[in-house]
Amino acid sequence: MGLLEPQHIILIVLALLLFFGGRKIPELMRGLGRGVKEFKDAQNGETSSTPTNTNTNPTNSSDDKPRV
Repeated sequence: MGLLEPQHIILIVLALLLFFGGRKIPELMRGLGRGVKEFKDAQNGETSSTPTNTNTNPTNSSDDKPRV
């Protein structure tokens, strides 16, 4: 008797389908894959292949006046 038998895996997959729906699961898995890839790259000392947004000002204006 292992920790995860086939019945347990089927039950987990069905629970995920109920919680997130069929359309959301590929998006969740894609995000999980990216996270694992970034973790492995960070362990190996490599830089991220995805560009990061360093712009903290979303308005792209140089003035400091608040927009109304």
